[in-house]
Amino acid sequence: MSRLVRVRHLGLVSYSAGLAAQRAALSAHQAALAAGGPAPHELLLLEHRPVYTVGRRQQGADTAAEEARLRRLGAEFERTGRGGLITFHGPGQLVAYPMLNLRQLGVPGPRRYVCLLEQAIIDVCGRLGVSAATSPHTGVWVGDNKVCALGIHLTQRVLTSHGLALNCSVDLDWFRHIVPCGIADKFVTSLTAELGRPVAVAEAAPLVAEALAARLGCRLVWEDGDRPASDVSAAQPITAE
Repeated sequence: MSRLVRVRHLGLVSYSAGLAAQRAALSAHQAALAAGGPAPHELLLLEHRPVYTVGRRQQGADTAAEEARLRRLGAEFERTGRGGLITFHGPGQLVAYPMLNLRQLGVPGPRRYVCLLEQAIIDVCGRLGVSAATSPHTGVWVGDNKVCALGIHLTQRVLTSHGLALNCSVDLDWFRHIVPCGIADKFVTSLTAELGRPVAVAEAAPLVAEALAARLGCRLVWEDGDRPASDVSAAQPITAE
């Protein structure tokens, strides 16, 4: 089974463009499986234009008024197929959509997969000098503040889409207009806020890709010109447990 993951860096795109890229990757994987050939894994790295998204657990009649209020702030509003509640995506936030076949990678199920994603982000935070951890709530946390949100979807129980959003230098004021992920007594933070220096998406992106590959036991293949340059010269190597 293939353990190669093609990494594509899409830049700053709309949420709908990110969804289209995920659908294309999923269709390519399903077509390859149907043809009996090697099915490609992909990792999409990108930033979204300002958008509030709600997951499957928060899609009822009450979201219409919320949508109108949030759109007035200048952001888009999208109902999604991922798990979880409301969150924000915008410039300065690294979004990673792993498009993987969990069966081919030997990952036993969604809980283990989410755990691997969380551990990969903890690895990245540690490499940058931020002490992060998991909590009873999904995601990666620095104290009581979430630095990385997770929301996944599985097709046919094994094909992944959606993924994670790591706050690098995103404007945290966008989150003050919502209860992020439905957790009223917590807030969010960013790598920039924790380190007291700018942390660009381009700095974090290769670290996230490398950490995911280490945790999942994969090998990365970057599309030509798609690997952002990281200037973390003093970082320690990431190793999977």
